[in-house]
Amino acid sequence: MADLSAFPITRRWTPAHPDRIQYYGMPTPNGVKVSIMLEETGLPYEVHKVSFAANEQKSPEFLSLNPNGKIPAILDPDGPDGVPIGVWESGAILVYLADRAGRLLPAGGAARQEVLGWLWWQVGGLGPIAGQLNFFARMGGKDWEDKRPRDRFADEVKRLLGVLDGQLGGRDWIAGDYSIADIACLGWVRAARTVDKDAGLIGFDALPNLTAWLERGLARPAVQRGLAVPA
Repeated sequence: MADLSAFPITRRWTPAHPDRIQYYGMPTPNGVKVSIMLEETGLPYEVHKVSFAANEQKSPEFLSLNPNGKIPAILDPDGPDGVPIGVWESGAILVYLADRAGRLLPAGGAARQEVLGWLWWQVGGLGPIAGQLNFFARMGGKDWEDKRPRDRFADEVKRLLGVLDGQLGGRDWIAGDYSIADIACLGWVRAARTVDKDAGLIGFDALPNLTAWLERGLARPAVQRGLAVPA
């Protein structure tokens, strides 16, 4: 059985199954990337809920694994050469798990680069911008009198979703076959649709390719399970 005692995070979240991947997160658009990926690959894992209400993501134990103090993060007892490893940042975790499982990311060549291009497009663009729009349209920022920040982020989310809608013309998945590019985007596009239903601003119904892709993704059993982790 793996010994994870060298990782301080295990003192706050004690593994019941230390031989499994330890997943630390919440069902946010970034968190569900990892839970969906774990469900899609079938890699054994154990879930640890990180409470935002208790600010656990800023605890010394969590920061010992992820110095950035954000979910998600994982601890793999069977890392490279059999040595336990911690991995943080959602995009890095997706690549790590794909390579570990040998699924959902081509091993090399142009196909791999296409998937990675769309992965980093989500990590660097769609995620941060959609998150800001959610704040200004539905959360604390919605009551601000100055609507220029909200409208600026709404316009950029609309543009980004239009880019993705164009990419999905004539194909079922973002980079050809279903991949971590799709997994990375599903939670954020789903969240953007919720923002649009609540506050308008995006015009989601005018993006037919994107809408069809989202429904295909949400219909996958592994995606449905991953969206509910942790319960």
